[in-house]
Amino acid sequence: MLKGGMETSALKFLTEEDISKIHRVSMRVLAEVGVQITETEALDLCKEKGARVDYANNRVYFSEELVMKAVESAPSTVTIYDRLDDTRNIVLGGNKVYLGTGGTAINILDLDRIRRETTTEDIANTARLVDALDNVHFFVIPCYPNELDTKDVDVNRFYHSINNTTKPIMGGIFTVDGVDKVIKMAAEIAGGMDKLRERPFISFIASILSPLKLDNDRTKILFKVARAGLPIATSTAPLAGATSPVTLAGTLVQLNAEALTGVVLTQMVNPGTPILYSSVPTIMDMQTMSFLFGSVESGIMNAAVAQMAQFYKLPLYSTGGISDSKQPDQQAGFEKALTAILPALAGANFIHEAAGQLDSGMTISYAQYVIDNDISGCVLRAVRGIEVDEETLAYDVIAKVGPGGNYLAQRQTVKKMRTEFFYPKAVNRINYEGWEEAGAKDTWTLAEEVAKEILIKHVPQRLLEEIDQKIREIEPGIKVL
Repeated sequence: MLKGGMETSALKFLTEEDISKIHRVSMRVLAEVGVQITETEALDLCKEKGARVDYANNRVYFSEELVMKAVESAPSTVTIYDRLDDTRNIVLGGNKVYLGTGGTAINILDLDRIRRETTTEDIANTARLVDALDNVHFFVIPCYPNELDTKDVDVNRFYHSINNTTKPIMGGIFTVDGVDKVIKMAAEIAGGMDKLRERPFISFIASILSPLKLDNDRTKILFKVARAGLPIATSTAPLAGATSPVTLAGTLVQLNAEALTGVVLTQMVNPGTPILYSSVPTIMDMQTMSFLFGSVESGIMNAAVAQMAQFYKLPLYSTGGISDSKQPDQQAGFEKALTAILPALAGANFIHEAAGQLDSGMTISYAQYVIDNDISGCVLRAVRGIEVDEETLAYDVIAKVGPGGNYLAQRQTVKKMRTEFFYPKAVNRINYEGWEEAGAKDTWTLAEEVAKEILIKHVPQRLLEEIDQKIREIEPGIKVL
């Protein structure tokens, strides 16, 4: 197992001058182009706090002074806790790297390889699967329960996630009332609202729409979470060539302006709100006019965004390990590895979408979670890099073995072989004859076998019975599985 939170800044696409240029143009965008906000309370708050507000056009203009004051107010480190004992906490900030799930897929590629609509049971099963996968560090609720009424979606998504993994949880909210229900439920589990604020094991997503727009419901959700003092990401997803400039630099300017808008608004509502600088940059395929999630350009922009977040000293909600492939195939493998390793080597903090997602985020796959656990392990091994010290330089071992010898029986080999190399589970590393004798299984098949075994055998640490019963009394819309 490779521990999350290792630090690196091995990869830098942007020079210091590049970062400065992006910052300066972003400040011009916020001050001169502005952001469209339609929610009246938000407009009034922005005016009260010193922003220029054009009520006739629902446009708000933020000065650089106002933006940087908010950046200073926002915490440079945000911890999202596990539910139990602090062994799975994630500490976001600087250039610490974690990888986890993401998305809100509406379909799943099941273990019988049939694609169908996702249900509440899939939320529970994916949480339970992730609970057992060492290299998936957090659980962003990855799918939508299609069988439920909208009013019951939010509380069910969070309840069945919380009850099936102790890892830190994040999720989007679909109704304004839903955020109140989820916070109330989490406070009950934590032992009170103050304790939930002290150890937030849940966090939220409220998207900013590209280009440069917030709608009423997302603004209200953002304000409710900020007032509660809980961690939030304001997911910004500019689509280069469609909802942002076709140039990567131009998209980074707009994304930076949008991400900083989330920082400004949360700090206006409640200074010190744990906010993540948030980015989901993608591109439009100009040949097919399709939205692309798994492009190399997305990987490059996510790596660059890590540098921008580090420039502002803000924790980062980033994207990686994504693919436009429809199944766990060769395309999924190279797109996921490439888009995960680029931001990771740049020191991106919270790399979501890095497990289970296929089909541009529209489909998840049980087998893909297992494969992505292996990919994330490889990525983390790259993040760890090469340790150079007297022991690892190994002069004494080289001298002992000498010319023509071998190192298999050396004490250092036995000591280091489990930690120096990473060993993925769902791969073929035996010779051809051995592979044939073992059934000639491909990675997809091996991953299915691992996923099936986990779903049969792994039992997560669930909620205490008395707490569970009380929550179900408060929220009768929680589905029984």
